[in-house]
Amino acid sequence: MAISNEKKNEIMTEYARHEGDTGSPEVQIAVLTWEINHLNEHFQTHKKDHHSQRGLFKKIGHRRNLLAYLRKTDVQRYRELIQRLGLRR
Repeated sequence: MAISNEKKNEIMTEYARHEGDTGSPEVQIAVLTWEINHLNEHFQTHKKDHHSQRGLFKKIGHRRNLLAYLRKTDVQRYRELIQRLGLRR
């Protein structure tokens, strides 16, 4: 199931750097994290859904690349985002 527009807008307003920000790495990573967490819940009940696993792996790879870009460009923003999202426990 795809993310609803209301939920996506809620995430965007929470992680946006300025008004109307939809493309910053923080927003993209936050949306991908929500989708990844949602897919992980889906796999708890549907263990044999191998077709959706490919989509999950692509999302994880995309998020990894965005995190690497953010770490390379601005370490402070990277650390704050990791803390807010609860990644890298």
